[in-house]
Amino acid sequence: MENEKETKPLNFIEKIIEDDLREGRVPNDTIVTRFPPEPNGYLHIGHIKSICLNFGLAEKYKGICHLRLDDTNPAKEDMEYINSIKDDIHWLGFDWGEHEYYASDYYDQLYEIALDLIRKGKAYVDSLSPEEMKEYRGTLTEPGKNSPDRDRSIEENMDLFLRMKNGEFPEGKYTLRAKIDMASPNINMRDPALYRIKYAEHPRTGNKWCIYPMYDYTHGQCDSIENITHSICTLEFDVHRPLYDWFIKTLGIYPSHQYEFARLNLTYTLMSKRKLLELVQKGLVSGWDDPRMPTLCGVRRRGYTPQALKMFCEKIGVSKRDQLMDIQLLEWCVRQDLNARSNRYMVVEDPIKVTLTNWEPGKVEWFDCPLNPAEPEGAKRSVPFTGELYISRADFMEDAPKKFFRLKPDGEVRLKYTYIIKCNEVIKDADGNVVELRCTYDPTTRPGGGEWRSVKGTIHWVSIAHARELELRLYDRLFTQADMSDIPEDKDYKDFLNPDSLVIGKGYAEPAILDDNSGIAVQFERVGYYYKDPDSTPEHPVFNRTTVLKDSYKPE
Repeated sequence: MENEKETKPLNFIEKIIEDDLREGRVPNDTIVTRFPPEPNGYLHIGHIKSICLNFGLAEKYKGICHLRLDDTNPAKEDMEYINSIKDDIHWLGFDWGEHEYYASDYYDQLYEIALDLIRKGKAYVDSLSPEEMKEYRGTLTEPGKNSPDRDRSIEENMDLFLRMKNGEFPEGKYTLRAKIDMASPNINMRDPALYRIKYAEHPRTGNKWCIYPMYDYTHGQCDSIENITHSICTLEFDVHRPLYDWFIKTLGIYPSHQYEFARLNLTYTLMSKRKLLELVQKGLVSGWDDPRMPTLCGVRRRGYTPQALKMFCEKIGVSKRDQLMDIQLLEWCVRQDLNARSNRYMVVEDPIKVTLTNWEPGKVEWFDCPLNPAEPEGAKRSVPFTGELYISRADFMEDAPKKFFRLKPDGEVRLKYTYIIKCNEVIKDADGNVVELRCTYDPTTRPGGGEWRSVKGTIHWVSIAHARELELRLYDRLFTQADMSDIPEDKDYKDFLNPDSLVIGKGYAEPAILDDNSGIAVQFERVGYYYKDPDSTPEHPVFNRTTVLKDSYKPE
């Protein structure tokens, strides 16, 4: 067949959707998914799997994906987080169109639903304190016991709930709870709380409400209100599904069904918004967008691309089994994407001066070098060559072993894109440190002209007279332990912060790098990928290390 492509195996959610569509179980043959973040922090790498899955399924099956902010806790939510969430999703390349919703959009409906539960005898107002409620709930091996208020009359419950709404009671005085089964083996079904009293200004509704619905009550009802056909959650919510199903059955509402997949866990990384907030508040990082943070704004500032993150999600797939993914796979995806698209420049760190003793004083020769070797006929950058250069200290060795193919006394290398040079003399300071190499260049070895001859080593360089000094922020992993979920009881997660997660360095670059407007990380040839920091200025250019050029990791 023409243009036949290899078919990628379906994941288990795609199989469910295709079966539902085939059997006519989807209204109007239009699947509706949603991405439902809580606006109490910034999105992090753990969210990209859910974002790509929910929006990706809607795209694949020509359906709709809602963005719904589950804003049920005004004490922890802020418009800053709401705006950042929307910016991050757009940066990843997804759009929800007109389908932007908030749990707070449905507060009036949720209140009416709660009244309906009271009228049905399925909810009651409880006066137990949080501590007492925990005591009454029981344990995983012991059933709970009924609250003394469980048998209040419908009329009394209606009166108290209305007075809760009207602000007649202090916080903690009363809670509205579902009446289900205090002996259920599933603790989530032991009369869960539906509403609590909270005097806090909401980012969207202001002070209209002083009672706020609990997450578990709100989440499932919103799915039904919006007619979500496939409610996709991470695996820890599987024990909550019976509660959502109980609401559907009890209220006779739209049967939105929940499907769970394994969340994304990553080595050397924390995905807890509470702990990430603590790092920010205690000044252990520079902010939510610190490039060491796993937040999307953080990895964006580090130079990760949407394409690399989507590639990563494709590689890890969708399953029902929790697993700890190796951060090296993510870094591999970043390199794969940047290798194909990033512009190249020469930058020297820890330099040694090279003086070409047979170069004409004051002469400047310009070389047209490819911006990206993957596009040999593409754009060029112009690189100046003079008689005084910087090379990397790592590219010279005075007592070199036999298989050292870079510069050494009486040895030759090619300066990338230009001439072959020979080291004739090594200059040292009073402490014995090498400070200068005096070399000669072979004018007949200019690429594209003269006599071509080959040497085994090729190194990068910059002209001292034209070099631009850069501040280099060398970022590494934020934590020293691979599995940050496996911390000893006598330790705190902050005990594993990596003291070398940020090292400030300096580099000397060819001048064209400052004119790069590609918007993605560039490759420092033979070194790694670096991204121009948003705070960079022409007077003080700053580049963040995105990832090293290569390592030994290979994906399975």
